[in-house]
Amino acid sequence: MRAVGYRQPLPASDPHALLDVELPDPVPGERDLLVEVRAISVNPVDVKVRASATPPAGEVKVLGWDAAGVVRAVGAGVKLFKPGERVWYAGTITRPGTDSELHVVDERIVGHMPTSLGFAEAAALPLTAVTAWELLFDRLQVPEGKGGGALLVVGAAGGVGSILVQLARRLTGLTVIGTASRPETQDWVRERGAHHVIDHQQPLAQELKRIGVPQVEFIASLTHTDRHYAQLVEALAPQGRLGVIDDPGPIDVRELKRKSASLHWELMFTRSMFGTPDMQAQHDMLERVSKLVDAGMLRTTVGEHFGRIDAANLRRAHQLLESHKAKGKLVLEGF
Repeated sequence: MRAVGYRQPLPASDPHALLDVELPDPVPGERDLLVEVRAISVNPVDVKVRASATPPAGEVKVLGWDAAGVVRAVGAGVKLFKPGERVWYAGTITRPGTDSELHVVDERIVGHMPTSLGFAEAAALPLTAVTAWELLFDRLQVPEGKGGGALLVVGAAGGVGSILVQLARRLTGLTVIGTASRPETQDWVRERGAHHVIDHQQPLAQELKRIGVPQVEFIASLTHTDRHYAQLVEALAPQGRLGVIDDPGPIDVRELKRKSASLHWELMFTRSMFGTPDMQAQHDMLERVSKLVDAGMLRTTVGEHFGRIDAANLRRAHQLLESHKAKGKLVLEGF
């Protein structure tokens, strides 16, 4: 099968940073689906792994943690899917990635693709949707339905922010405040449903006071947590909750003590990495999100389509992500 991978960590601008390769077809295990990949998207985790993880000598590491495609075959123990069905998922960091024509994935972290979306539009959503859902409902424990309070989403124009804003606006009673620093990204966040948009290049506490919301009960810090940390602590209401998904430098959690505030980490790979008893919760999330998309309650978060799936196009996508100027998700389609 055709795939895109790398043999050594190199800058995304290097022509050898990602390579077109031929690899053996994978074989599905007991609970696995063999998926014919039709479209993928690129996430910050792709960039981080490519820049830091060295494959064993002579081997190629395939990246990719988002896919939309068609089930070609199923393992003997598969219960949730059958060949021919269209699926979407984010995979796991412990197995080869989705930047390949064929891919195997455990059915418990796969959902049926929305019928209203094409493959590229669907591929933009799984990893960010699961991350956003887990952060909002599992980690921050925001209740669905009516309820008071406010949520601050730092980095709301990115992939996770673009779907988190929608989930919070559609499924909770929170006042949703997103941060973005450029006119085009501020417009993007408003279009996704934020009640307010503030500039994270300015002091966050000052920006919140400007819109009349001096403190918030919930914060989802999606990027540059260490840079904003003092402002986040100031903005967080007493007994509030701070959720983090990035990899910040050292932060002093003792600053949260006087407010009896809590810190929550979110990594969507935890359930699949450890095979947790509730691993199938990610299947359930993707099924729910699929229905919300088809009902018109959630929109795809595609920011830019980078063409067919090959090394040159993926290198361009990695470079844009590294520039921190992307809005929404970057997708590629077809080999």
